[in-house]
Amino acid sequence: MQPRAVDAAGVTHEPAGAAARIVSLVPSITELLFALGLDKQIVGRTGFCVHPHDKVQPVRKVGGTKAVNLDAIRALRPTHLIVNIDENERATVEQLQAFVPQVVVTHPRTPGDNLTLYTLLGTIFDRAREAQRLGEALEARLHEATAHAFAPQNVLYLIWREPWMTVARDTYISAMLRLVNWHTLPGVQGGATGAARYPTLDFDSAPWLAHVERILLSSEPYRFTQVHCDALKRDPRLAGKRIELIDGEMVSWYGVRAIEGIAYLMRCAGAV
Repeated sequence: MQPRAVDAAGVTHEPAGAAARIVSLVPSITELLFALGLDKQIVGRTGFCVHPHDKVQPVRKVGGTKAVNLDAIRALRPTHLIVNIDENERATVEQLQAFVPQVVVTHPRTPGDNLTLYTLLGTIFDRAREAQRLGEALEARLHEATAHAFAPQNVLYLIWREPWMTVARDTYISAMLRLVNWHTLPGVQGGATGAARYPTLDFDSAPWLAHVERILLSSEPYRFTQVHCDALKRDPRLAGKRIELIDGEMVSWYGVRAIEGIAYLMRCAGAV
């Protein structure tokens, strides 16, 4: 019996068929759709959908993940729109639902949730075999991480500056970091959606900062550089802490990138 394709909003989707026309508003899922072999059915993407680089170039851009060009999407006559609870705005998605027949909502919260994501898209778009292969690769990587004894560390994962912003414990990023026994501070839960998932902080009024051993400056959404890294290393409030850049795509992109991302984090944590 074919599995039911139920998305993160609880909506059941029927098999799409070969005539599906897909617009993706989620960069990491655009990459996954190509990994599933759906090249010919992807008709629209955001400007942030940059992987795989050679394959996305011919696909029409329809704005950003939040600043979406509704008319551009309408002109593409998509049968399916792929969105994400964290990355796309509810009001925009509701407008798109008025003229896109199938809106597939995604919301991976942990690395293991990618298995469900693979199955969901594989079932809808008749790529069950490809989805299974990705699932097997991810499960092997998860097992590899679980089998390794990583030294525990408290980390501050910075995603923005002015103001400084980090991640709550119940985000995908934090869950990825826990695979290598890195625990994000502050130890707060952000809830299912909303700004609390990505709290702001002030180095002068964060008592928990004393317990941070490692500060990670992500390459996205804010593009931290070595200049920022060197500046923080000179900050006396952060004396004694290890401060370094980290590839944000490897940590925050779900989909097929999670397989490579786990291996990347294991290297960062000294497993290889």
